Amino acid sequence: MIIKSPSGKELVLPCYFDKDSDAVSFWKARFAPVETGNYSYHFRLTKKGSDIENSKEKSFVCKDSQNMGFLRNNNYWTLKFDSGNPFRGIGENICWNPRSDNTKYTYSYLLPKISANGANFIRIWMDQGSLPGEWYVPRRRPNETTPPKSEIKINQLDETVEIAEKNGIYIMLAMDVHGMLIEGSGWGGHAFNAANGGPAKTPTEFFTLEESRIKYKNKLRYFVARWGYSTHIAFWEFFNEVDNAMFGTSQNKPAVPMSHKVVTDWHREMSDYLKAIDPYGHLVTTSISHRDIEGMNDLPSIDLNQKHIYKRTGSIRPEIITNAYKHGKPYAIGEFGYEWDWNLNFDAIAVEKVYDFKRGLWYGMFTPTPVLPMSWWWEYFDDRGVTQYFNGVRDISDQMLAAGNGVFDTVAVKGNIVESYAVKCGEKYFVYVLHNSNCDAKTDITLSDLTNTEMNFTVNTYIPDIFIYNKVKNTNIVKGKMVVNDIYLRSKDEMVLIISPVK
Repeated sequence: MIIKSPSGKELVLPCYFDKDSDAVSFWKARFAPVETGNYSYHFRLTKKGSDIENSKEKSFVCKDSQNMGFLRNNNYWTLKFDSGNPFRGIGENICWNPRSDNTKYTYSYLLPKISANGANFIRIWMDQGSLPGEWYVPRRRPNETTPPKSEIKINQLDETVEIAEKNGIYIMLAMDVHGMLIEGSGWGGHAFNAANGGPAKTPTEFFTLEESRIKYKNKLRYFVARWGYSTHIAFWEFFNEVDNAMFGTSQNKPAVPMSHKVVTDWHREMSDYLKAIDPYGHLVTTSISHRDIEGMNDLPSIDLNQKHIYKRTGSIRPEIITNAYKHGKPYAIGEFGYEWDWNLNFDAIAVEKVYDFKRGLWYGMFTPTPVLPMSWWWEYFDDRGVTQYFNGVRDISDQMLAAGNGVFDTVAVKGNIVESYAVKCGEKYFVYVLHNSNCDAKTDITLSDLTNTEMNFTVNTYIPDIFIYNKVKNTNIVKGKMVVNDIYLRSKDEMVLIISPVK
């Protein structure tokens, strides 16, 4: 579809092949205009790079709407819409849609629920048996039945995107998962496997063969054509944990690990191609488990770098800060959790898991990342009633975005015994305080470098667990520093201070 926008810009939109219910074949286009005014368009049919036919030109008019547009990079802390409104992602992984009748944790259940509780972001996988891209190897979990192939259809992602749009949820879409590229794991069912009619005899050839690369570019073109229209696709993510595809996992290891150069070169070529064919300019990312890949973080067409952190949530802040400023682009923690082992009895570590879930979100809130760390184990947390906790996180996030219009500055803060982190948004200051120990404590919180010591401030505390604000009276300003006295915290308590100027 060749489109001329009201400003005179020419857009080339890929079309995708489809069939309707009565077996009539179609090429279809889905277009989301980003300008108001008069558009003209026609369709071009090509074969082997040569034009065969061009349709007659037609036109339509785009009027203004309440849609804020596509998400773009803004700074280390926030994204922004085409409208200019700032955005921070708050949510979790909900990586697959269960395919059985005995579980409630479907997208149609979870997305409205997390939205009603303040979340606005999810990460999902194009996963076998749930949202298949090319393969038909059903995923089974304990107590789940195997769906027949007829039930596993590409339009499941259409339905998921529609649910996300209705509920104000933005999606990071992982288009491939590492398990499908590990010998002895999912490779036997991969569409690129020569045994299934594909071009590659080994997972390495998925990355290296020219035929494999052409086939993958066709896949990217299809994704842009079919789902690129949606402003709620925030990120195209090439891989979930591509380093595990390179080196394997504890259960399955390749005979010969892939080289860093092979995987980096593949991502360079595919990210450049994706940027070239996507008329909407969606943000692009990929992910690693824990092993950095040489050169990957510096690829110019990768907009966001990310890794996954388990069993060391306390390292979230330094990991993000180090990697963001080292490579000059936003950084996110795409998965985190107290534990990664599926085989453990989570009820025995429930208190620790829930505490870890909560502090991971707040570490992200007070760290330069546009998407707060996304927890794993979505079914478990929802079952334990933790979903409502997103409300408090979203409340503070909205206040921070409004106060600074998406601009955040780190401020020095100090508390005795407790952890404390502070940011300045406009003329407001926000401080997170966590008592990460096994005893009760009383502490003063000292905020340094007030920009206007002549101004009066009000200080309120916010308790995220119970969504309660209280005004603090015991404060003073001394030599450019604000001191909030006698903050009492029990073991594992957390609190947010909101320091606002009095005008």
